[in-house]
Amino acid sequence: MFHKEGAKSIFIALVIASAIIIASDFIAINWLRIVLICIAIFVLVIVLQFFRNPKREVENSDNHILAPVDGKVVVIEEVYEPEYFKDKRLMVSIFMSPLNVHVTRYAVNGVVKYSKYHPGKYLVAWHPKASEENERTTIVINNRIFGEIMYRQVAGALARRIVNYAQEGMRVIQGKDAGFIKFGSRVDIFLPLGTEIDVELNQKAIGAKTVICKK
Repeated sequence: MFHKEGAKSIFIALVIASAIIIASDFIAINWLRIVLICIAIFVLVIVLQFFRNPKREVENSDNHILAPVDGKVVVIEEVYEPEYFKDKRLMVSIFMSPLNVHVTRYAVNGVVKYSKYHPGKYLVAWHPKASEENERTTIVINNRIFGEIMYRQVAGALARRIVNYAQEGMRVIQGKDAGFIKFGSRVDIFLPLGTEIDVELNQKAIGAKTVICKK
């Protein structure tokens, strides 16, 4: 199953790959023809795997916060959040490589209180300033157990498009599709101070499956 945001890219990759394979029939040099066919198939496979959207069974509960994306936990630290809360929060960051599933999923049930897009730079996603200076979207969801939880989709050095489906006033369901980030990026989750985190640095996280914290 593939994400709808990949329809155009998949179509273009399929057309190009097909054209290369058809054109290779007119190449007399056998090894060159084989190389071109292999390259065409390889690029198509890469595009297909990037836009994959696996279905996942979600243990829906207001008593835990799930990872919004697949990737590696690269930051767990106390930070000052200047955009919405304007106070200190506990930030958990998950970095997505180009090989990860890039679907963003809602980490909690609740009502969207804030949703804003910010243009910005394209620093590498793990750069300390990426969360505040890169292209990004900031979303706050009010959950009945945890209160207001923020997550931020952050573009990376390769990412050139962030898709965010959350709109203010929407009631969202944990684990459902919240958006997409193309070509390498990260998502930051901002939690109340004192929250006991159930993940560790460098741990692999699976979107809508890995529990970030619970009550």
